[in-house]
Amino acid sequence: MDEETQTRTGEAIDAGAGLAGGTGGAGALGGTAKDVIAPQHLPDRAESDLVIITGVSGGGRSTVARALENVGYYVVDNLPQALMLDMAELASQAGGAARRTAMVLDVRSRAFSTDLSGAVKALKERGFHPRVVFLDADNDVLIRRFESVRRAHPLQAGGRLADGIAAERALLQQARDEADVLIDTSHLNVNQLRNRVEELFGGEDARRLRVTVLSFGFKYGLPPDSDFVLDARFLPNPYWIPELRDHSGLEPEVSRYVLGQHGAASFIETYARLINATAPGFEREGKRYLTVAVGCTGGKHRSVAIAEELSRRLQDQRVVATALHRDLGRE
Repeated sequence: MDEETQTRTGEAIDAGAGLAGGTGGAGALGGTAKDVIAPQHLPDRAESDLVIITGVSGGGRSTVARALENVGYYVVDNLPQALMLDMAELASQAGGAARRTAMVLDVRSRAFSTDLSGAVKALKERGFHPRVVFLDADNDVLIRRFESVRRAHPLQAGGRLADGIAAERALLQQARDEADVLIDTSHLNVNQLRNRVEELFGGEDARRLRVTVLSFGFKYGLPPDSDFVLDARFLPNPYWIPELRDHSGLEPEVSRYVLGQHGAASFIETYARLINATAPGFEREGKRYLTVAVGCTGGKHRSVAIAEELSRRLQDQRVVATALHRDLGRE
């Protein structure tokens, strides 16, 4: 199988398959044929982005779920198929962050059914436009993955690992055939799979590194989530200037004083270049958030002014950066 992602059109899903006898899929989702909304009365769900993730065990569902979370999806893991429609309705009503929802279906769920096409059709009849992602991998790859973590296949029972894989393939064959997106993970590592998902569902902005430049006071302790720690205490402290003491680094007079000191400009420029140079590498490795902590004694003057200027400099270099101030106002 070609390892490249195969994208199928929505028309590949047989509009006539799924609801056996016209009621099977609806019944499996808690309704009957008479509950189906007539096409002319479908609600407008254009604002909803619904992704359904399924596939073979060991195919990478957990990695895909985390990747979708990284690009802003609300992910519901191990969701019974019978609750798909209810979950979609709740997400649509909630709006906001739940507007982009991903549902992960697991064959281990006792409510799992082979009639995924029926469930998808029921969602479409309610005005949703779900995209089904199926994750697959070669049998020998799946066997190596299970053996590396010393886990039994969920359908193995008392048989061999290969028997469990074969049983699952039979169960999921129709879902695989009708998926909108098929991803063969046989030759993809975790980072490559994550990148593939982010390319498909995230867009360029969602995959970019976001830098938080966080000012803090050393006397209150280091920020535990910092990736880089910059020490601005080599600069003269405005605290000892009576007319500046009660002001902060957010105010022009303090900022001018701090940034005008010898070494301040080269300090900011050096770290702006460092962050800009390393950002592409962090993005390739899947890091989406970077915290650059800038400290001074109390987190009021020097660190605040430096953090604001460093954030502006990074933005000028097309890095997504925001300045935050942990200890400002704490004194």
